[in-house]
Amino acid sequence: MKLKKSELKDFLDEKVNLYNHPKFIESDPIQIPHQFSKKEDIEIAGFLTATIAWGNRKSIIKNAHQMMDLLDHSPFEFVMQHQTSDLERFEGFVHRTFNSDDFKQFVTSLRHIYQNHQGLEAVFAKHAEPASLQQSIHQFKNVFFEIPHLERTKKHVSDPLKNSAAKRINMFLRWMVRNDNNGVDFGIWKSVSSSQLSCPLDVHSGNVARKLGLLKRKQNDGKALMELDQALRKLDPTDPVKYDFALFGLGVFEGF
Repeated sequence: MKLKKSELKDFLDEKVNLYNHPKFIESDPIQIPHQFSKKEDIEIAGFLTATIAWGNRKSIIKNAHQMMDLLDHSPFEFVMQHQTSDLERFEGFVHRTFNSDDFKQFVTSLRHIYQNHQGLEAVFAKHAEPASLQQSIHQFKNVFFEIPHLERTKKHVSDPLKNSAAKRINMFLRWMVRNDNNGVDFGIWKSVSSSQLSCPLDVHSGNVARKLGLLKRKQNDGKALMELDQALRKLDPTDPVKYDFALFGLGVFEGF
């Protein structure tokens, strides 16, 4: 499908308006952090949900609900006040390759970030570049694992500097940063702007982007993300990742 740039922008803007709508929440993992109103609860619920956001969407949502159950539906309070013995309740939790040991590590690392680094927003904002958060994601991973940790858990936090598209963290960042008053993304982080975000690149958005001529690279990796970033920033430099709604919606709901 070959459209002129102005036609492509009109086509995608129309799809953004269609999918960037509160009814989108019902079928999307973003419904999990939408259960909360306190900033830190939204951040932690969002981060944990995004971490397991691969595979079947129904099982992602079901297992993310289970995570919130295990955190007593007070994720921030649990993270900050838990004793080591409280983590035993996670035994048996599993989503794909993310297991109870990984979950325990994540809760411990999150406490470290809120106690010693002023929280998730501060860590990501610290190394933000004018038009990219990929360096921030790399530095975040270093901070997350600067305490004693299981080697196996490191694979659950992507590193863009190792050519990962870091789809799940980019999705989490979209949730926290974008603020367009449409009621889907939260826009609760004020020290990072939408212009710095990257599209969560997965099978669906990648395939649609290729069909529309926004992406040539075959693999969905860090290099492909940079290529897609450049294309989307030409369409809207201030809010390039709004097009995630269009690419994802076209792929998942329209089989484009």
